[in-house]
Amino acid sequence: MNLRLDRDTLQAYGWNTYWEEVLAKHFPSNGRLVPARVVAQFSHSYNIMTEVGERSAVVTGKFEYNAAKRGDFPAVGDWVLAEPLPNERRSVIHAVLPRRTAMVRKVAGNIVEDQIIGANLDVLFIVNALNQDFNVRKIERYLIAAWESGAQPVVLLTKADLCDDPDAFVSEVESVAPGVPVYAVSALKNQGKENLSVFMSPGTTIGVTGSSGVGKSTLLNWFAGDDRQATQGIREDDARGRHTTTHRELFLLSDGALMMDTPGMRELQLWEANDGLQSAFSDIEELALRCRYRDCRHENDPGCAVSAAIRSGELDAKRLANYRKTSRELERIARKENAAVAVRKDAKKKTAQSRPRQKNAAHWSDD
Repeated sequence: MNLRLDRDTLQAYGWNTYWEEVLAKHFPSNGRLVPARVVAQFSHSYNIMTEVGERSAVVTGKFEYNAAKRGDFPAVGDWVLAEPLPNERRSVIHAVLPRRTAMVRKVAGNIVEDQIIGANLDVLFIVNALNQDFNVRKIERYLIAAWESGAQPVVLLTKADLCDDPDAFVSEVESVAPGVPVYAVSALKNQGKENLSVFMSPGTTIGVTGSSGVGKSTLLNWFAGDDRQATQGIREDDARGRHTTTHRELFLLSDGALMMDTPGMRELQLWEANDGLQSAFSDIEELALRCRYRDCRHENDPGCAVSAAIRSGELDAKRLANYRKTSRELERIARKENAAVAVRKDAKKKTAQSRPRQKNAAHWSDD
């Protein structure tokens, strides 16, 4: 039996004709399952928004068994197919609808695996504070992940009230962020919000990302007009702060936009972001097309347009160094991931070969 879709509830959380078509294409016979959006993610459970309101949820045993890696599990922003449990405020998640966009990073440590920071984002606010935290190289790194995600990146320089000349910092960031809007804002002084209204339309999903202490939760509270997230001060000597946000959560704002707050990251470890690298460093990519040789290393090669741009001051040598460093990093990650995939495939093959063949074997339970 198909449960009735409450379009008002789901549309408020971003459901539209695009997702109707995705549902019809990939899950034409969904039976008792209903679409829902993941609005919060915890260690072993989720909160989802369904046609009858918010529910807690876990994935089915079958889903967990079939998930090959962490990135296969639901993430905040995902649309899922869930089964409401009778007479309970709980549901079980059976499937994730194919993601339209996703911000992905490598998990911390030596594990070669991806982690979804946020799914189905339309806009990504990259937040950097105008204090000791300000770092152009760090912003470049977030821009790589943003372009790779498929969302529209926007750089917000928060705590502009602490800076004597915020416009100078805006210009500096614009020089390394081709085609990306850059704004200086201050939640404390209520400055700059009017510039962001174009991104805050009903149904638009906005991710907020950046280091701890840059003011992400304060930014959310500013847009929401109330205290949705707890905030803490930072140490003034080094601009460091605790991770006030401990989990990812999606909030519906009064203007109809959806904003996702995420825990601060000490370091953003990139994951399979070659397209994002090319977009974030499009100025270097375009200069490289003018080099005399196609395999130019942009060092002491004759006719190198990139080296010429550095000598003329058109290109910052530190930006080129970050481009090279990030390129090498992504190459290493790709090699490690290819090796890890081969190991997983080999282990799966050995497991399948070791199982005894059975007639009329029972199907794996969905519970």
